[in-house]
Amino acid sequence: MLKLMIIGLMLALLASLGSGFYFLMVDQGDKNSRRTFHSLGVRLGLALTLAGLVVYGVATGKLGHRNPWDAGPRPAAQAQDTAD
Repeated sequence: MLKLMIIGLMLALLASLGSGFYFLMVDQGDKNSRRTFHSLGVRLGLALTLAGLVVYGVATGKLGHRNPWDAGPRPAAQAQDTAD
């Protein structure tokens, strides 16, 4: 569920980025239009929410990594068997 929320927020960030670019191109020279600024605010809120979800996921252990170098040291007997 957490991973789906993260993917959804990433897609929303891309949509907000696209709408901000569209507003920037359409509203060129219009000093009264603040749509680009509001799009930036939405994107900032989405990014902070995404960062918060990632920190929550890592802190609770729901998000992790499976890197081979994080497995810890191997016992000496296994290390010698693989070296031969």
